[in-house]
Amino acid sequence: MSARGRSVLEILMEGHGVSGGGQSIFVTMKFAILPIAKVFVMCFMGFLMASKYVNILPSNGRKLLNGLVFSLLLPCLIFSQLGQAITFEKLLEWWFIPVNVILATISGSLIGLIVACIIKPPYPYFKFTIIHIGIGNIGNIPLVLIAALCRDKTNPFGDSRQCNQDGNAYISFGQWVGAIVLYTYVFHMLAPPPGRTYDGIDKEESLPTKNPVNVSAPEQLLPLLTEEPQTIELDTSKSAKIIGYLCYLAEKFKIKQIFQAPIIASILAIVIGSIPFLKNFILTDNAPLFFFTDSCLMLGEAMIPCILLALGGNLVDGPGVGSSRLGFRTTAAIISARLLLIPPAGLGIVTLADKLGFIPKGDKMFKFVLLLQHTMPTSVLSGAVANLRGCGKEAASILFWVHIFAIFSMSGWIVLYMDLLF
Repeated sequence: MSARGRSVLEILMEGHGVSGGGQSIFVTMKFAILPIAKVFVMCFMGFLMASKYVNILPSNGRKLLNGLVFSLLLPCLIFSQLGQAITFEKLLEWWFIPVNVILATISGSLIGLIVACIIKPPYPYFKFTIIHIGIGNIGNIPLVLIAALCRDKTNPFGDSRQCNQDGNAYISFGQWVGAIVLYTYVFHMLAPPPGRTYDGIDKEESLPTKNPVNVSAPEQLLPLLTEEPQTIELDTSKSAKIIGYLCYLAEKFKIKQIFQAPIIASILAIVIGSIPFLKNFILTDNAPLFFFTDSCLMLGEAMIPCILLALGGNLVDGPGVGSSRLGFRTTAAIISARLLLIPPAGLGIVTLADKLGFIPKGDKMFKFVLLLQHTMPTSVLSGAVANLRGCGKEAASILFWVHIFAIFSMSGWIVLYMDLLF
């Protein structure tokens, strides 16, 4: 290779004896910082496209792009990568990945509780503070980092294709647990104060009153009550009661929200990939239906740039009014705890799990993904849940700041992880 065709980092690495066996600090920094730099460049492109100077990615366009990513591109990536990588034996071998997601939620929430008790956030943001410290992004950003890291043919994890497939499979395998945590635990914790909203308004006062019900004319409702008496008998039947109870459970446990397209794709990939006959029929290179899997692979490749363009575009609106409601002290505490206190706790959990034999021996990508699950900024989907609960503006403010500072914190933690792994 000519000197003109080589990067400055490669020349520096040669000058510091990289080929001698151990990895120099320049090699570690290359594989830790360059993926973050790629993410930053693509986010900046999205920011530029959404700015008022270019304005070809307005708010409605970003919503459509987000919908395309979560409804089509991300499920295609999960189905193809996870389905090809998983087997029944690996399904049993990877059991610690979902457990690690639960442990990350518990440890993060405990740290969030301690921080909230110390800083005493303004009412009613105590539980909000715990959640935005404790719940990290275990899906989208790790997938982006793995793609950026494995793209380099000299990456320390080996073959680029195998590196990408294994990393995506490990990350996807933990997403179904994350969805359950979000729409059960997080949804419950972000409930507004009893009888009030996050704006401090009584719920009765916040209801729309443009078309008030005419309580002085109850006879208008009588036909609805007296018509078709057979339906009353049907409602009291056993089958109607069972259906009503199932509908109540589905609403109570947010089944519809939990079973979103990425989660359905994960389940299908696990089921099909674990059954040899189905896997050889759909997922392997010589399978009769491999054209479908290959189409999913091509669509999945578009997920990374699309989601980064949308993420960068979302930053153009700034933190909004949410920062003033939370205050500087609470905002700074959430960002610092999420990015600086959670990763050391996660490193301790993963190290202990490794010593206890819970992690496959010699699989450094497996361990790296476990560490990433403790290192990411606050989950973007927690912002979606916050919108449902009426504190979306405050969540948007936290997500804005935490993703900006995460560019620097993730670089530092990945440098440390690379040094420990290699």
